[in-house]
Amino acid sequence: MNTIVPDPSELLPLSQRELDDIAELHAMYMRGQRGGQRAAIKYRNLSRLDFSKKTFNQADFTGSLFVEANLSHGDFTGASFFACDMRNANMRNGNFSRADFRGAYVAGANLAGADMSNVDLREGKIMKRGEHGELVDRKRSGGTGAKAVFSGARLTETNLSGAQASSADFSDADLSGAVLTDANLGGASFEGANLTDTDMTGANLCHASMRSAVITGMLMERIEKTGLDMSGAITERDMGSKLENLGKTLPELLEEHTLWVATAGRSGRQLDLSGYDLRDVLDLKKFPLTAIQCIGGNFLNQDLRGAEMQSAVFDRSDFRDCRMTGADLRGSTFKYAKLARVNLTDAKICPLKFSKGGEENIRRADLSGANMRFSTLKSVDLRDAIMMGVDLTNTILSECDLRRADLTGAILKGAKIENCRLEGAIVDLTALK
Repeated sequence: MNTIVPDPSELLPLSQRELDDIAELHAMYMRGQRGGQRAAIKYRNLSRLDFSKKTFNQADFTGSLFVEANLSHGDFTGASFFACDMRNANMRNGNFSRADFRGAYVAGANLAGADMSNVDLREGKIMKRGEHGELVDRKRSGGTGAKAVFSGARLTETNLSGAQASSADFSDADLSGAVLTDANLGGASFEGANLTDTDMTGANLCHASMRSAVITGMLMERIEKTGLDMSGAITERDMGSKLENLGKTLPELLEEHTLWVATAGRSGRQLDLSGYDLRDVLDLKKFPLTAIQCIGGNFLNQDLRGAEMQSAVFDRSDFRDCRMTGADLRGSTFKYAKLARVNLTDAKICPLKFSKGGEENIRRADLSGANMRFSTLKSVDLRDAIMMGVDLTNTILSECDLRRADLTGAILKGAKIENCRLEGAIVDLTALK
């Protein structure tokens, strides 16, 4: 056992040039060329480095930091990421088959399209000698315990067939379209995860938790399910009513709604989509949704980039995994809405000014009690927003305008708040710890 094991805060950084040199030597080693050397980059700080399209199969990265590193399109077949911290890393379309992720912390990472077949995701932790020679747990950055943590990770279309993932944490992760056939998922947590169209044929799900997970289209043939907790899981019948039940097309309904808006309610009719399933409406972002009523609507995984959704009511609606970059949400309410893993970059969630009876009125955006775990809010205008009790766990907030926003009681554990304007904001930044 290595008695000198540094804690995460003590890891020495590696430069990009040093990494590139190691990659070249490793490639030579794998080709059997003289002078080559297998990459063993253990206990180093590799955060934000570029590994994209590089070959590091069979490499050893034990105990290293990969926070926000770019591993996309790389070949890491059989590599060891034992007890690594890989929070918010870009791992899209990488080959991680047969890799060792025991005890790794991969919360918020993007693994869309990655090959993780036959990976080892079991528990694992690093031990070290204490001050008096006794064995103690090495400190773990990003969390505690020994589980492999993929909470909030984007694992869409990922191949996890045959994975050894007992007790792994996939809570709040997006696993839509993922393949987990014959995987060992005993005791794993999928609480709040998106499991739409996931293939779990032949998997061991004994004592696993799928509480409040979306399981529409999920294949579960020949599974072991003793003790499987599916309480609150969302099935197809829970997705809401279909628009065709309204008897008119969406353009026809919006024509009436537009007239209602233009005449201040004297003509036409306000569009009410409360409780409707809007997941499969094509080009929904192109329809003007200003001032609509939509309580408990279902927008799961919709493309709402640049959508006009001002002064509307979306309370308790489900927007999980939606793309909402550049959306105009001024003056709208999203009280207790599900907004986990949503990309809101450049969105407007600030007040809407309007005239009524000759007087100017201001309607503030209201996100009270909303679940925004693992969402991305970069350069978002949140001036004067009501965000009381909002769950911002592991959310990225950078370059945001939060002036006069009310975040009383907001959950900020693991949130990343950088270069934000906070003048007049009500926020307890000690809650970030």
